[in-house]
Amino acid sequence: MKNAETPVFKLVLFGPESSLGNALMVELLSRQHEVIAVVDDLNRHSPRPGLHFKIGGLGDAHQAEQGAAGGSAVIALLPALAPGDLQGQARLSEALVAGLAHTTIRRLLLVGDFDVLDEPSKYSEMERDCVAQVVDGLQRSALYWTLINAPQELAGLGMEHFRNTEGTLEPGLAEPLRRLARIAAGIVDMLELDLHRGEHLNFVV
Repeated sequence: MKNAETPVFKLVLFGPESSLGNALMVELLSRQHEVIAVVDDLNRHSPRPGLHFKIGGLGDAHQAEQGAAGGSAVIALLPALAPGDLQGQARLSEALVAGLAHTTIRRLLLVGDFDVLDEPSKYSEMERDCVAQVVDGLQRSALYWTLINAPQELAGLGMEHFRNTEGTLEPGLAEPLRRLARIAAGIVDMLELDLHRGEHLNFVV
């Protein structure tokens, strides 16, 4: 049962086709939130109670606005859309921030390769500039944003894996599954409790 004081979100998820995306969808649905997953091919997905799919992306501000339409908050998993590409992630973030400016949505959780903010010396000047551009765009916006370092992921974990994290698992899957499930739970906690606005976080689990 939902606590009557806990807000129910219609959460728009960009980049759902990843292990963290699947973990988040399972966690959100388990707490009775509604999820709109933005994908590029509807044929690969089947809707289920509380989970809807729509065609879209973050190619430009208009596409971002259309994808986010109808939501009350957004989580964007940039590495699922531009893996290992900080320039690409910066472009996606720019399109998303510009698109959300035309909506009533204010809450944005942005997951990306933001480790550069913690250890800038490990990255090139271009990579540092890309992330600085992301932060600057967020700070100039009216959004209530949080930056989250992308966790290490084991590819290929589907929603069915996260529904049964205590069940019988293939060797080597249990710990990555539980770690991602804990991160997903922490992200949804942050959303529900409206924590860490304007902050950069790294989940250590």
